Amino acid sequence: MQGQGRRVAITGLGVVAPCGLGKEAYWNGLLGPGLDGVGRLTEITDWDSSPYYESPKVARRADGVEQYAIAAAAEALEQSGELSVDPSRIGTIFGTGVGGIHTLEEQITVRIDKGERRVSPFLVPMMMANAPGAAVSMRHGFQGPCETIVTACAAGTHALTYAARLIAWGLADAVIGGGSEHAGTITALAGFGNMTALSSSGTSRPFDTDRDGFVMGEGAAAFVLEEWDTAVARGATIIGEIMGGASTADAHHITAPSPGGVGAISCMRQALDDAGISPADVKQINAHGTSTPLNDAAEAAAITDVFGAGSVPVVSTKGVTGHALGAAGALEAAAVLLSFEHGLIPPTANTKVLDDEMQIDVVIGEPREWTPGPTISNNFGFGGHNGTIVLGPAG
Repeated sequence: MQGQGRRVAITGLGVVAPCGLGKEAYWNGLLGPGLDGVGRLTEITDWDSSPYYESPKVARRADGVEQYAIAAAAEALEQSGELSVDPSRIGTIFGTGVGGIHTLEEQITVRIDKGERRVSPFLVPMMMANAPGAAVSMRHGFQGPCETIVTACAAGTHALTYAARLIAWGLADAVIGGGSEHAGTITALAGFGNMTALSSSGTSRPFDTDRDGFVMGEGAAAFVLEEWDTAVARGATIIGEIMGGASTADAHHITAPSPGGVGAISCMRQALDDAGISPADVKQINAHGTSTPLNDAAEAAAITDVFGAGSVPVVSTKGVTGHALGAAGALEAAAVLLSFEHGLIPPTANTKVLDDEMQIDVVIGEPREWTPGPTISNNFGFGGHNGTIVLGPAG
């Protein structure tokens, strides 16, 4: 991170997503068909928590949002190998939109139907937004900063940027960072549906002329971040680098983006400055691309303002994953790292006819071969939260 001190390496990656459990299955899912007519929610239907908990009883005391984070972190740590720094210098930074809302909704029903005394004593630790990060910290004995970012759909990106800064600023030597979400309850879906944010056709088609809203998703992605020289010294395989990032606020509207993407423009420019690169250096943009009319139009305008018309390949992976809210930024950073590894940019699933008002180069139809280079990933959340992270390939 330019002018921020130490370089930040990525040495581990783990993913739990509806299109694939584990990073390789996730990548294959990103190259597959999109979610066409799936409905309001894409879920992880074959989830098995047993590999991550000592018994079914213990697993039942963890909401899915925690279980997903535990699983993603386990895969990331397995890839990175044993960390060589003091546990008091290892942080845990996760993002989420709402935390254990499934547990909360279930226990509200229990209270109404059966009375207060039947409410689970585990309700509070299961519903807490900070439970995923806390569980990862306790599971592995990481005693450095353990904090949770809750900035709606920008949370995963904000968590990774903050995690990298802890290392760059010398406040930690390694951080497990990421995002997790398990929020598709009946009530949550009703709320999003009644505000007309969800797709009426049940299909996510980012930047398409026929886009009509998002499909909710869920999942988690976790990353092992290390101070670069420490990672090299212990012989770790570096799979990428966090070069920079930024966070801004629209200060405009609780759900709608600022007209013309003004907040997003500022966020992308600040992230590039933080990374010490220019717009011409960027080789791919992983867009927020939710498939809603307002978000996609504002983001496309912002990208054109910063990078010029049609100058950088743009992809949104939400046509496959759905929109995983606070985990979206983490899942999309994982997609970028896998794009580096495979030398391909996955297509924007379901998108067939680009909105003719957009002057961006959206990858449509087939994966696109590319030479990996600096890539930005955008995420924008309700409340006017903007997040951009700049990722680079190893080397």
